[in-house]
Amino acid sequence: MREAITQAIDNLRANKLRSVLTMFGILWGVIAVVVLSATGEGFQRGNQAVLEELGKNIAIVWGGRTTMQAGGQRAGRQIFLTLDDARAIAAESSLAAVVSPEINRGGLQVKSRFNAAALGVHGIEPQYQEIRTIDVERGRTFGWPDEEQVRRVAIIGADAWQQLFGTREGLGEIVQINGVPYTVVGKIRKKDQDSNYSGPDNDKVFVPFAAIARDFPRPDVPPGTLSQIIVAPKPHVVAGLERVLDARTGRISDIDWPLERDVRHVLARRHQFNPDDKDALSVWDTSLETLMFSRMIGTMRDFFWIVGLITLALGGLGVMNIMLVAVRERTREIGVRKALGATTATIQRQFFLEGFFLTILSGGLGFALAAGLCTLVNQLPMPSRFQGLVMTWPSGALALGVLVLIGVVTSTYPARRASLLPPVEALRFDA
Repeated sequence: MREAITQAIDNLRANKLRSVLTMFGILWGVIAVVVLSATGEGFQRGNQAVLEELGKNIAIVWGGRTTMQAGGQRAGRQIFLTLDDARAIAAESSLAAVVSPEINRGGLQVKSRFNAAALGVHGIEPQYQEIRTIDVERGRTFGWPDEEQVRRVAIIGADAWQQLFGTREGLGEIVQINGVPYTVVGKIRKKDQDSNYSGPDNDKVFVPFAAIARDFPRPDVPPGTLSQIIVAPKPHVVAGLERVLDARTGRISDIDWPLERDVRHVLARRHQFNPDDKDALSVWDTSLETLMFSRMIGTMRDFFWIVGLITLALGGLGVMNIMLVAVRERTREIGVRKALGATTATIQRQFFLEGFFLTILSGGLGFALAAGLCTLVNQLPMPSRFQGLVMTWPSGALALGVLVLIGVVTSTYPARRASLLPPVEALRFDA
């Protein structure tokens, strides 16, 4: 075997230009497969990261207006959500994993020792912080003692922090919110957020839910009315969305999604509206956006793979053609070797190893160049929905498997053809 490999390498060296031109097709095909699949992965991760800046598969639930009569109640009633509604969803919904009430007040006057600004202030419970990706860069997050003791503490978004404190240290400082003192306990990292329901988190001040309910309840609505309820579904609910989408018989907008239906049924009993009345509640389920984006990016990634594989296959055809030319040019050599006792298996192995070695060497160089290109591109600034050229081991393993398959296929036919040449006819052949 070693002798056969050495001879194969010597034959490739003897035809350097032809070998290099043949290698280029495979090399370019591997680069195309790796770079295009890395591009698709970069878009997939970038979109997921941007979507998760708002929250990790959350649904925002607002009260709506009924359009059906139910339980002796007229249509057209306004539904006002309360803390008890949030507690009922948490207790009765079989699809909800985490539920958090929220009150937000816009344009409250927030004043530090250094500056003042009109900012949105949101009252939240501790569980809200994880599902809404309220990641604290400095200081601490809220805990249940803050809620239970109705502490006047605040966590501030990055841009709001800049307005109130500039480059100064703000932890432990007192800010006046409409004249009520709150102690700053945390600063949220700068968020690259392109979707929101009440303004970007960078511009907000967060305080415990119990504190805002006491100090700044919503005006012009019944006492105890929430702004919205945040619901995070259980993992199996998110995993099942694709099956629901595939099973639809009409428009996507007509689908009654499981989480929304479940929440509506829980609240319908409390507010006496028809559980089939979709307008009684308004629900924004971000996991549906994740599903749609994933499908779109998945289709794009599949297209990239197909283009790359076609390019790689064309490179493989180039290897096969060159090896067939090599068989023709070396017909007399094959005749001499057979006359000297070389077996059919020996000839076949020789030409197979030459083609296979050429394919694998080209693929290895292609992988190295593709990795270098990905690393180089990733040094550049990236848009928010693209995380660069991300190489993953499944994509690399699949590309390697395809490369080996192409190497075997493109090397077997020329090798077989060479091994079947009759010695007498091969010796008579005049190229």
